[in-house]
Amino acid sequence: MNDLLVEGKQILDSQTFSKLLGAKLVALSKKYAELSLPIKDSFKQNYGFVHGGVISYLADNCLTFAGASILGHCVTSEYKINYLMPAMGKELVAKSTVVSFSLRQAVCECKIYAVDHSKESLVAIAQGTIVRIDMEQLK
Repeated sequence: MNDLLVEGKQILDSQTFSKLLGAKLVALSKKYAELSLPIKDSFKQNYGFVHGGVISYLADNCLTFAGASILGHCVTSEYKINYLMPAMGKELVAKSTVVSFSLRQAVCECKIYAVDHSKESLVAIAQGTIVRIDMEQLK
């Protein structure tokens, strides 16, 4: 396991909301992040599809991990998401890549898939701007 992935897993483990949902950091390397989330009944809306807020959480966090892989300490400045089809299955997988970056920000793209056994269905695409933060200034 690479050092970046080890550090990323520690960061995800410190996020109590992510732990509550059961998110896992599957991969983290320069300009790439992958998160997974088991689909629980409590994540479903009245038609039995995964609630959009759950998908949005996964996109936001995955975008930020990808951005952090090159920026270090950072937060999401903005993002948009397009829901393509209802999410059903056993697990959600988010895969994010850095599209462009500078010293202070990165634009990232994330594709979210619903997985049922070995079949992946693309359910949403998000794009966001991730910005570096100066931890010393926040103290």
